[in-house]
Amino acid sequence: MEQVTQRQKTPRKAAMASLLGSTLEYYDFFIYGAAAALVFNHLFFPDVSPAVGLIASFATFGVGYVARPLGGLVFGHFGDRIGRKRALLGCLVLMGVSSFLIGCLPTYDSAGVLAPIGLTILRLLQGFSAGAESAGAATLTVEHSSNERRGFFSSFLSVGIAAGNVLATLVFIPVAALPDEALYSWGWRVPFWLSAVVVLIAYLVRTRLEETPVFQEIAEDDEVRSLPAKDVLRYQPGSVVRVAGATMLAMMQSLSTVFVLAYATQEVGVERSTMLIISAVAVSLMMFTSPAAAHLSDRFGRRPVTLTASIGCGVTIVPYLWIVSTGNVPGIAVMTIVFMALLYACREGVWPAFYAEQFAAPVRYSGMAMGNQLGNVIAGFAPLIATALLWDGPLGWLPVAGFGVVVAIVSGTAVYFMRETAGLSTEELDAPYEQARAARREPAAVPVA
Repeated sequence: MEQVTQRQKTPRKAAMASLLGSTLEYYDFFIYGAAAALVFNHLFFPDVSPAVGLIASFATFGVGYVARPLGGLVFGHFGDRIGRKRALLGCLVLMGVSSFLIGCLPTYDSAGVLAPIGLTILRLLQGFSAGAESAGAATLTVEHSSNERRGFFSSFLSVGIAAGNVLATLVFIPVAALPDEALYSWGWRVPFWLSAVVVLIAYLVRTRLEETPVFQEIAEDDEVRSLPAKDVLRYQPGSVVRVAGATMLAMMQSLSTVFVLAYATQEVGVERSTMLIISAVAVSLMMFTSPAAAHLSDRFGRRPVTLTASIGCGVTIVPYLWIVSTGNVPGIAVMTIVFMALLYACREGVWPAFYAEQFAAPVRYSGMAMGNQLGNVIAGFAPLIATALLWDGPLGWLPVAGFGVVVAIVSGTAVYFMRETAGLSTEELDAPYEQARAARREPAAVPVA
């Protein structure tokens, strides 16, 4: 494949498109998490105890992550076959429509068991879309960026995810402050109805970005793979496993933004609006600390920065959950900022480039989507697992902390064995894949004399 540098790259434009697109896409995804923690147990599971209703609500949150690997596989296939840009446009439309329809659902009181069934189906569609969004946006930005600054520009995907989280939280603050009658009748629907605006803006942003020069050269050189997922599993299976293991650390974010929100408000007694504001502040700070971490990874390597997140989160999750259990609001605010905005941000800023760089260009979208979304399944079910592990009493959070420590160890081990990719050229990134393909080729037939 010819040198990609012969084509014009637009890293700033790609980074901005990733930021805006992921902001709007993940706004839709995260409003579901806030609703699952605060209202869905009352609206869709009212005939069970509050604890069981919360578990059921978190289960519907988790099924979105089950659909993510399948969505990544399907959209990844088309992203590697027909282009990154087209696949990403499909993701946005699917997310916007499914989110808007959630706001139109009848509740259990009016539709019975059909209400949670409809909720689960639409959540699956949300997950199907989100499973391809992050891999596609990361691939697109990596392939538009220079070798020396891929980490920094790709981190704007994470900035967009954080911005979507903040936007969803800010929208829910006035909604959560409504009287219960208004909240449970129409208030919870408003954030989902705003998805109609979200999908329109996102679509306009994405249509104005060109296809990546890397994919254009793949297409021109006739290197488009007929079954990219098959090629990934044949030539780079180890990369899929390592990326999946590293991605498991994403459970720290869903633990902080979903489980802790429910635990602090329903078990400890902290005001809903207070916890939403603390979460919004911490995630807002990540919009600055994540690119800083990515910049460091461009200079010093992806692995050491990402390992800082795994080790740091594994060590601090115990004091973090302890301070939440005390209900000390200033302490919760400080520990949330340390845990999310300083330590977890080291992972959040680096993973878009780091994971995408593990795969060769002809299969990059599919490979990253497969590994990243398989690891994200544990993140999706983290609130459910944590709620099930929770004991009664002041030390009931200890099993949850143990769960977090185990995940941090697994993630850190996977990162340790990943290939360092900072600063490598496109050809160097593709080398393991090309070498594996060459090793698998049949020897040439010997002509008969």
